[in-house]
Amino acid sequence: MTSFKKILAGAGLATALLSSTALAQSGDPIKVGILHSLSGTMAISETTLKDAMLMLIEEQNKKGGLLGRPLEAVVVDPASDWPLFAEKARELIEGEGVDAVFGCWTSVSRKSVLPVFEELNSILFYPVQYEGEESQRNVFYTGAAPNQQAIPAVDYLMEQEGVERWVLAGTDYVYPRTTNKILEAYLQSKGVAPEDIMINYTPFGHSDWQTIVSDIKTFGSAGKKTAVVSTINGDANVPFYKELGNQGIAATDIPVVAFSVGEEELAGLDTAPLVGHLAAWNYFMSVDTPENDAFINTWLDFIGDDNRVTNDPMEAHYIGFNMWVEAVEKAGTTDADAVIDSIVGVTVPNLTGGMSEMLPNHHITKPVLVGEIQDDGQFSVVWETEGLVPGDAWSDFLPESAPLMADWTDPINCGNYNTETESCGGVTN
Repeated sequence: MTSFKKILAGAGLATALLSSTALAQSGDPIKVGILHSLSGTMAISETTLKDAMLMLIEEQNKKGGLLGRPLEAVVVDPASDWPLFAEKARELIEGEGVDAVFGCWTSVSRKSVLPVFEELNSILFYPVQYEGEESQRNVFYTGAAPNQQAIPAVDYLMEQEGVERWVLAGTDYVYPRTTNKILEAYLQSKGVAPEDIMINYTPFGHSDWQTIVSDIKTFGSAGKKTAVVSTINGDANVPFYKELGNQGIAATDIPVVAFSVGEEELAGLDTAPLVGHLAAWNYFMSVDTPENDAFINTWLDFIGDDNRVTNDPMEAHYIGFNMWVEAVEKAGTTDADAVIDSIVGVTVPNLTGGMSEMLPNHHITKPVLVGEIQDDGQFSVVWETEGLVPGDAWSDFLPESAPLMADWTDPINCGNYNTETESCGGVTN
């Protein structure tokens, strides 16, 4: 696609445009922190998010920047080292003076930085699906909560695929463990017997899947339709899916629905044995909307490689970045308190159709899609919600969480408000 800049250049107007943009941007730059792993086990997923943020910042500067000032990206590499995330977050906020940070992937990295953002009163936009059970004043959760991914995916498998036995397979850290705790409670509330639920955890970067996949195959041979719900994260997905193929586990036998495998991860796999397996997200590159077409074209122009893909966390950064821009413009300042107050209720287009809204619990509204892996590494959408689903910070299926809600507006201003005791601070004994 020919870029807007190239069209103007052809008309002899590029110089005038660039001069007027430069004049519109004056004063010190507004610094934007990018906190994503560019090395280590999570680089397979996070490097693209760094690139997406650089693109979004470049595009905003083409529009004249923000508040008449240019945006400047400040990139650091926490290297898939969870304590290093906190150190790098502090470096961005205290050392570099960034006004907002876009970053993290794993929940353990997010948990690592939460005290830093609270202490220094800065803002984090977190773009990845997570386990819920959290709402922090300084964090905006633009990825899916469990009710926007995990629960609808299980409903799809149960209602559309007739699944009766469940393998909950995850990487051993907080997101898979908490998500599976919620799913186990949800499945049992739907009448699934405990013996029909198998749970397995492996470390980051796990590579020897032969025994585990064999166990899954045995578990699925009991005469009941079985599925794997996968919260396996990072580069461990590559040998996991390869071993499924090695042992002849086809999607028609034991379908896998993944919450951490998107287009970027599939780009590193031989997808032939994976055709028919599933993923649940709020966005797929294959979605046919004008907004998505424009986003893909901008991305391919920026990255300079027609083989690069887009994915769900990139869309979450797109939504979060545009919400931040609108909130800053609304507040007339990048001051954290003013932006936090002004961003609730902001709506921006998502890429799958419709407007996503920032809710008082600092989660957003999103559609939920289930996609089937195709042999070209893309997904064919096989199911989606009728409308946008509001993100729920606290699960209705855990007794300790069911009474809780989050609302960062007056008069509640609390991330774990107990609706039974009408007090902030969660469940009281």
